[in-house]
Amino acid sequence: MSVDPAPPPHLDLTRLRVLAAVARTGSVTAAARELHYAQPSVSHHLARLEAEAGIALLQRAGRGVRLTEAGRLLAARAEEILGRVEGARRELDALAGLRAGRARLAAFPSALATLVPAAVAGLRAAHPGLSVGLVEAEPPEAVAALQAGDVDVALVFRHTDAPHARPAMDLSRFEVTEVHSEPITLVRRADGAGAGAGQGDGATSLADLRDAAWIAGCERCRADLVARCAAAGYAPRIAFETDDYVAVQALVASGAGVSLLPSLALRAHRNPDVVAHPLPGATREVLALTVGAPTPAAHALVQRLVEAGDAARD
Repeated sequence: MSVDPAPPPHLDLTRLRVLAAVARTGSVTAAARELHYAQPSVSHHLARLEAEAGIALLQRAGRGVRLTEAGRLLAARAEEILGRVEGARRELDALAGLRAGRARLAAFPSALATLVPAAVAGLRAAHPGLSVGLVEAEPPEAVAALQAGDVDVALVFRHTDAPHARPAMDLSRFEVTEVHSEPITLVRRADGAGAGAGQGDGATSLADLRDAAWIAGCERCRADLVARCAAAGYAPRIAFETDDYVAVQALVASGAGVSLLPSLALRAHRNPDVVAHPLPGATREVLALTVGAPTPAAHALVQRLVEAGDAARD
């Protein structure tokens, strides 16, 4: 005698939104405040969601609660589900003529200064009815905004050819489109002075800069620098840390140190008193991420970003 499998649980979107808020804020009280719900209403939604899921999602911790392993898993999926639903609603609104199409993009600074303006200009020329919202964000923040449904496209980068101290971003949940591949360059003062005894005139490799002072950027770029120097047999002496590629070049030009910069940063701004040498085989990928099938506006934006990336290779 065969037994039909039990139907999958029905998961109410409102209750998923409540669980996501509890995970995001850390407590039922804070979630109620964020959602403008009464606290008993939040507790009721959570109890009903546990019944729908058929597994404990929260457990008491002192006077508060904390998510179980199942609760954390469902909360993460809830953010994605809610983002997709919101995206579908925006797409249907656009198709129904309720409002013009709109694509929201999160991108890191050097892309905002180079690839993004060209993509936005091309998008507006081809589709005058579409609008674009832009926000500056480093890759982790851009990915978080995409998962939360706050943006439609996240423009991120990842280093591809050097081992790092921490795992690369997990992009398996996203639709990934390669936009650009750019060389990593060694940037030093044009006359080779300053920056320590290891810089020297004509230094073009990491091995020549064992004694140099280094200017490091964001966490991911700094990890890349450390990994590359480790492959050359030493730990870099990091004297300055800044994410501002204009400031990095100014510091290099002053003789304060040397640095690694991707080519987009040099395309966005080039200090005449620095020289840049591509490191053999060292590259950084620029990727456009979307969740599921992108809206028409987001798809059009991604295509324009690809075109801008292709043009930047010329």
